Amino acid sequence: MGASFFSFSFSMVSFSSLRSSLVPTRMMGVEGQWWRTSGNHWRAEGRDDRMRGENEEDSKLSLDFTSEEKMEIESIKTYKKDLLDDIQKLKMEIDSVMAEILSFESAEENKTIERNKQFSNGKKKFNMDPKKGINYLVEHKLLDKRAQSIAEFLYKEEGLNKTAIGEFLGEREELHLQTLKAFVELHEFSDLNLVQALRQFLWSFRLPGEAQKIDRMMEAFATRYCDCNAHVFQSTDTCYILSFAIIMLNTSLHNPNVKDKTTLERFISMNRGINNGEDLPEDLLSKLYESIRNEPFKIPEDDGNDLTHTFFNPDREGWLLKLGGRVKTWKRRWFILTDNCLYYFEFTTDKEPRGIIPLENLCVREVPHPRKPYCLELYNPNSQGQKIKACKTDTDGRVVEGKHQSYTICAASAEERDSWIEAIRASITKDPFYDLVSVRKKKVINQTPQD
Repeated sequence: MGASFFSFSFSMVSFSSLRSSLVPTRMMGVEGQWWRTSGNHWRAEGRDDRMRGENEEDSKLSLDFTSEEKMEIESIKTYKKDLLDDIQKLKMEIDSVMAEILSFESAEENKTIERNKQFSNGKKKFNMDPKKGINYLVEHKLLDKRAQSIAEFLYKEEGLNKTAIGEFLGEREELHLQTLKAFVELHEFSDLNLVQALRQFLWSFRLPGEAQKIDRMMEAFATRYCDCNAHVFQSTDTCYILSFAIIMLNTSLHNPNVKDKTTLERFISMNRGINNGEDLPEDLLSKLYESIRNEPFKIPEDDGNDLTHTFFNPDREGWLLKLGGRVKTWKRRWFILTDNCLYYFEFTTDKEPRGIIPLENLCVREVPHPRKPYCLELYNPNSQGQKIKACKTDTDGRVVEGKHQSYTICAASAEERDSWIEAIRASITKDPFYDLVSVRKKKVINQTPQD
């Protein structure tokens, strides 16, 4: 019995040793050894895609393993094959998903590039024609056609021409009026004195040259300033009048063409009674005066002119065609608009003008011509049929009286013609807001002072 037990125990130990000698070296790997015995009775080596001699291995297995062990090994091999197949399928699915992601990202990137390009084009169109630029951005769904959205675009977007902003804000259509209101409300004037607020406001756009547009814009400014500083002035009219007084003071103190500079005493005197019939504190007016004297107003660089040239002293120069008086031929002349006169030269280098047209009592308008587009006309509305008071130099250099009853001048484009008309009108009117201010000034001065 002892011998039988010993024999059985030995057999169990031998089988156990055999089973334990099966070392799984890389169950889920693609290459390397799979199984081996300590006695090298069977070995399966190499890459899984280079397996060979399966029949030979099967014959060895048939010699060394029981049927159950063979089935177990076959099951493992099948499991491994299925596992590798699943891994391959998973890799293919991952590759497919990654391709879709890359395709989506590429499409989104292309959309972003296209939108940025359209937005840039919209800004360029705006700088050339504000209305067309806004319409372009709205049509391409880059901007909402709401006053608030447009105002934020005008206030925050970089690269916009400040003259174009002023042109858009100055129009009378309802959308433009609402946009002006929203634009002004984007400015924060709380705890700023009036000069500081004006500096901020006049830096954000360029005032147009037409009196009615200036009136609307300054009215909007005065309303906003009084909303932010409720106890400084008794009415928006006071703020409106004083704002213009400050702008005129800026011109007087810093325009070299103005010889008679406004003194502090005169500045205080000209603003008496504008606070609903009462005087403003002299200390307030003195601080405003000193602020302007120490630092003139500035406007954005893209306009290149002193603020006063916006509407106080308009100045323009450029090539235009002038129709002759007696001989109706077109001559190319270099025109300069300054000091309420229109000068024209044969060449830009000429020191003396060929002609001088004083603009006093004249009007300007767009006029059609059968052969030339983009024409404007200078005429005297009160003396039709009479020659305009002007002079020119004849061929021998003598100064002679002009022969024109009206002057017909042709520009190179509609935009250039309109710019000349606006500049000439501003020069003829000289200071278009004086009448606007004087009406309000009479109104507030004649009011009974509040208790």
